[in-house]
Amino acid sequence: MLIIRHGQTTWNVEHRLPGQLPGVTLSDTGRQQVARLAEALSVLPISAIISSPLERAMQTAEIIADGRNLPIEQEPGLMDTDVGRWAGQVIEELSKSDPAWKEYVRNPTVAPEGIETFPQVQQRVVAAVERWLAKDDIGSYPVFVAHADVVKLLLAHYTGLEAGRAGTLMIDNASVSLVEMEKEQHPHVVSIGWSPHPGWLKPPQLEAPKSADITQEVGEQKT
Repeated sequence: MLIIRHGQTTWNVEHRLPGQLPGVTLSDTGRQQVARLAEALSVLPISAIISSPLERAMQTAEIIADGRNLPIEQEPGLMDTDVGRWAGQVIEELSKSDPAWKEYVRNPTVAPEGIETFPQVQQRVVAAVERWLAKDDIGSYPVFVAHADVVKLLLAHYTGLEAGRAGTLMIDNASVSLVEMEKEQHPHVVSIGWSPHPGWLKPPQLEAPKSADITQEVGEQKT
């Protein structure tokens, strides 16, 4: 299973909370980041692409899907944290003016009315992912495209980290986390927040053995 965070948006640069607001799209830098990611993942036989319906995630999924002839399945359960009245505000300004925000950052397991706690977000995103994984036609390499909090809370679930501590994980834009899922075995987190470059998953090119080496190997096989 591959869990991907969307590419950069201007709101990321401005440190502005998007929450579940519509209309937050990838920047040119974000598109370039995702294009590099798509190239890096080209060696993997991606079998399904499931995305948060928010624009920044869908745009990321579309770039990943380009040339793969795979439909993009929208999953509302993968949407970003609903931050209620804080959506659209700059984090630095909130930190100065709203004690409730500072308390939420300190302990995201508790939140004011109308704002999701981390355990609530984790519950819905894990349920969504496991619902998709239970499908017979999901294939061996499903991709889930989502948001930083969603990725962190999924990884916290599969590593046994408490939901309230998920914020300590670093998940960059257009990064991918890999989780191996085997029946009757505990999930194995292979990577957390890798920001790849083209060729990162390609096997090394082995040099052809010299003729003398071949002759020696044949002789050893015969003996």
